[in-house]
Amino acid sequence: MADSKSAENDFENQYDSTWDDEDDGEQHDRTKLSKRQTHRTRRNLYAAKDMQNYRHMCRNIKYAERSEDYEGEVYNLKFYQNKIPSRPDGLFIWDFHKYWFRDYKKLEYTHSYIQWLFPIQEEGVNHCAHVLTLKEIKHFRENDQLKRRLLKSYRLMLDFYGIKLLDENTGEVGHAENWRERFENLNSHTHNNLRITRILKCLGILGFEHYQAPLVHFFLTETLVNRSLPRVKHSVLDYFMFSVLNKSERKRLIRFAFKKFEPKEEFVWCPKRIQIRFLKEIKTRKAETPETRPSGSEPGVPRQTLKARKQKVKGEDQSLVFPSQHQRMKKNTSCCCIV
Repeated sequence: MADSKSAENDFENQYDSTWDDEDDGEQHDRTKLSKRQTHRTRRNLYAAKDMQNYRHMCRNIKYAERSEDYEGEVYNLKFYQNKIPSRPDGLFIWDFHKYWFRDYKKLEYTHSYIQWLFPIQEEGVNHCAHVLTLKEIKHFRENDQLKRRLLKSYRLMLDFYGIKLLDENTGEVGHAENWRERFENLNSHTHNNLRITRILKCLGILGFEHYQAPLVHFFLTETLVNRSLPRVKHSVLDYFMFSVLNKSERKRLIRFAFKKFEPKEEFVWCPKRIQIRFLKEIKTRKAETPETRPSGSEPGVPRQTLKARKQKVKGEDQSLVFPSQHQRMKKNTSCCCIV
């Protein structure tokens, strides 16, 4: 019975290579995660396959860059150079940046612009937009003006979602002033989950790979900890988390997600052997951390203030994800696509 459950779990993770390098041939503990497990949540295999294809595509870009043979038109490049307008809207990139910023109705109810602002190597619902070519990818990664314009597009959409970019070097993000209003829109218009997935993919392809993990961590915190975006939760776990190209950061995000996810027995976004390891880490950490005792329980034992406890918890969460986030290089133009 245990072997059949293990095989089923392996099947659900067949499109995810995140932990392939962690299988060292040991006999892993098959301990059940919980005795309360009455039903099993199944992983979205369509999403897993989609994100695997994306990561493999990015890896292939790295090798294709060595070739001088770049074929195909450059409509996306010309659009970002302000030489041609988007279709069918007929707007130049400057128009979007100047007139659409904080025009939330246009950004919500117009569905043809996102493929132009964030081109990727996949077709979208706008048949007038164009798939990103290798030649365009090379230009975007090497041209500072194109990068600045892509960054403006990113800020435009972050503001639409109630988020602001705090650090251009690391990609750290936080709440915008109007985040409550914008979060209501995110919860009520779930098609934005697809847009965010496209944005994350585009960042990884066009030289802003280091921006992916901070944004995903923000959404994990909002969905699993603050619970302010319940209708974004499964998109974060199925899609956003697996758009992150850097494998070590992807692992940290999954570890953070498992720590915050409840009930643990319904977590399906990594193999059970990895979940068991995470549980052991959590138990070890709890055992090593002395409990805070109430006043008067043990004379001579100093109490931990509420502020100190909050700072400690915050520090533990940050140590799980991006321990060196503020020490990143200021410029990242390569695509270290580890899949």
